[in-house]
Amino acid sequence: MSVDAAPATVLVFSQRAEVRAAVRTALGRSPAPDVSPVTYVECATADEVVASVDAGGIDLCVLDGEAQPTGGMGISRQLTHEVADCPKLVVLIARQADRWLAHWSMADATLAYPIDPLAATEVVAGLLRERTAQRPAVRR
Repeated sequence: MSVDAAPATVLVFSQRAEVRAAVRTALGRSPAPDVSPVTYVECATADEVVASVDAGGIDLCVLDGEAQPTGGMGISRQLTHEVADCPKLVVLIARQADRWLAHWSMADATLAYPIDPLAATEVVAGLLRERTAQRPAVRR
C-alpha cells in the first residue's frame, strides 16, 4: 500500500475528552510507515457515532467500552448488525475480564485502557491494512 493514499478516517468515541485524547496521542498521525496518515472524527455520544458512520467515510472506530450511558460494546454490536459496509471496530476495555463482552460486541479487536501506544498502533495498523485490502479498486 502506498502511504500517498487518501488518509484513513478513524472515529474515536468516548464521553470523556481525556480518553479521546489518549487514543489520538497513542495512534499519532500514522500508526505505521506503510499505512496512510489518519484523520480523526471525535464523538462524545452514541448518536454522534451512528450518524458519522451512517454518513460514510469512516474506516475504523475506536469505541470506549466504559462510556456512559451507552458503552462502546453496545455501539459495536449495533453497527455490526445495522451497517452494510461496517468500519473496523476496536473496543477499549478497562479489565481483561471484559474481553468476553468485547467478543459479544462483535468488535474486530480490543485494546486495554490505559492505552499502550505500541499495542494500539499495531492493532490499528493491521485493521486499516485489512480494510484497505477489502475495498474495491475503483470507488464510485
